[in-house]
Amino acid sequence: MFGADVHAYLRSAAGDRAVRSGPFVIRFDEHDDALPFNYAIPDDDAAPTADEIAALVAAFRGRARTPRLEYVPQAAPKVADALLAAGFTVEGRYPLLVCPPDEVVDTPVDVRVGLVTDDAGLWQVARVMNEAFGAPEATGHDVARLRRILDGGGLVAAAVDGEEVVGAGQLGRPHRGVAEVAGIAVRVSHRRRGIAGAVTALLTREGAAAGITAPFLTPADDGAARVYARVGYRKVGEVLHISLR
Repeated sequence: MFGADVHAYLRSAAGDRAVRSGPFVIRFDEHDDALPFNYAIPDDDAAPTADEIAALVAAFRGRARTPRLEYVPQAAPKVADALLAAGFTVEGRYPLLVCPPDEVVDTPVDVRVGLVTDDAGLWQVARVMNEAFGAPEATGHDVARLRRILDGGGLVAAAVDGEEVVGAGQLGRPHRGVAEVAGIAVRVSHRRRGIAGAVTALLTREGAAAGITAPFLTPADDGAARVYARVGYRKVGEVLHISLR
């Protein structure tokens, strides 16, 4: 089941800062309370008790974070009902899409798209990502997060118009051939020009050289899903975001 592979990747991505609470592994970012950087992943086939969920909530509250999970419900089908019974509410159910690198479809664009490895480029990428997602101005912590991706064997890409970075994205540190395409961002001035698809295609294709044979992503809405479908991504499951506000 690919959901189990995604869970294994997410646990690996949490790194050595991961916190174990009962049948959950929690990823915390001590510098950033944004929801996408703080969430738990259940063990496969977990059946958490009320006490285990209470302990999970306490782990988040103790760090001033929103109790939250991102996971593949097909791999842990008993978890959602237990969370709902504890007062959690569903943020969204998002399609889980996958594209083998040899099936990617390139998107022609009128900007340069390439990989980024230097700190100056990472700063520009971080600024574009934060701007596109309505996050605060980029800081050294954002750049360090991107640097950790590169140091772990992942990729960072940018789309450049003239001398300006106008689009960006990342492919996470691989785990057993699996990694997540994320942070696909395009400045408002350059949207609807195929840039998001071109960045995604580049990351997907170049990921093969990094040993990433199963890149996956979860589009936030139907519009984004159509962009990724044109690149070659196809639905293989679902990802659930659920939290206790």
